[in-house]
Amino acid sequence: MANPSASKATDPFKSFDFGKFMSFDPAKMARDFRIPGFDMEQILASQRKNVEALTTANRLAAEGFQALARRQSEIVREGMEELVAALKDVMSAGTPEAGAGKQAALAKQVFEKAIANARELAELVAKSNTEALDVINQRVAESLEELKALTSKA
Repeated sequence: MANPSASKATDPFKSFDFGKFMSFDPAKMARDFRIPGFDMEQILASQRKNVEALTTANRLAAEGFQALARRQSEIVREGMEELVAALKDVMSAGTPEAGAGKQAALAKQVFEKAIANARELAELVAKSNTEALDVINQRVAESLEELKALTSKA
């Protein structure tokens, strides 16, 4: 025997309008939402500026990373060229004593170059970080001024 309540079941999604759901606009909803003393347009504009500042900071950070990667690649290439030249120079030394002297001078030169390269890369990282953080610091200061102006109106 069939269950009589089962034949009366309906599809709950038949009457749901997915078009209205997909056209949901949170910005419009925020603009239409009114709270006395709050200017939603000003708040949305402020948030847009925050996103723009983060986007700019991320772009600057990515550019800095690319510059760092390029410079590291250049350092490796230069190092390999210098290594080949140094090996030829050491191998061309006439006596083992002369070769040892050239090796000692080469070791000192390589160490000094490594320190200079590390310093240069650290400066590139610091410059990139400073540029990105300056954008964010400036936006934080602007946000605080906007908040101050917003609260003084209330």
